[in-house]
Amino acid sequence: MTFPALEDYLPELNALDVQQRAQMLAAGREIRECRRVLYRGGLNVVGEVLRGQADFVEMEHFPEDDVFDPDSHAQYYYHAHRGAVEHGHFHTFIRAKGMPPGAAPIEWPLANEAWPKGDDAISHLIAISMDAWGDPIGLFATNRWVTDETWYPAETVIAMLDRFQIDHAFPSWPTNRWLGAMLRLYRPWIAGLLRHRDAVIAAQMKALPGSDVFEDRDLEITGYLPIAPDALLDALESGDDAEEAA
Repeated sequence: MTFPALEDYLPELNALDVQQRAQMLAAGREIRECRRVLYRGGLNVVGEVLRGQADFVEMEHFPEDDVFDPDSHAQYYYHAHRGAVEHGHFHTFIRAKGMPPGAAPIEWPLANEAWPKGDDAISHLIAISMDAWGDPIGLFATNRWVTDETWYPAETVIAMLDRFQIDHAFPSWPTNRWLGAMLRLYRPWIAGLLRHRDAVIAAQMKALPGSDVFEDRDLEITGYLPIAPDALLDALESGDDAEEAA
């Protein structure tokens, strides 16, 4: 079937307001600084989460038991299972106690698998695809079964994005800060990916009435966006609105 086009949900850089661009600029500079201090030691953000861990095995979470902030209730892990297109990717989440007041998952009577509920509820935010040199190359949104999450509407998940913060040094202070800054730098495009995610799911529901589309193994990634943070930061610093900046 034909899904909605992702580009219809993504913003143009020059359409963003001054305040949003200023926030993105600050985030981009934080990303650059985190990379700078890591590179000076011959390190990168991926190597930091793998350091001291067991062998890098597909589908295993790194670090073991994930990274969690008890104040923000943000969580992430790194893993790999798409070796032909990337080294691995970060999955980012907010758990129930860190969600905005009134956040509620959708009602889905056709669920074939139990969704996490109550204090165990968890929402996936976005995944960040990484190359073999530890640099980000893409963002993508996923179907529910991929991360065993609780499904919240896109606008509710978008409201969670600003709450993602890992404010401690495990497994790496610069990696944790880098990850939070990536979500701030790309917030408008992440919002677009999430709205597109819901449109894809709605299209699948229409095409397959009566089925549990959230468990459809043929629908894994709902949308993928290649990214180039250095180019985007250069565009923000120069005021250039080049089409390829994102």
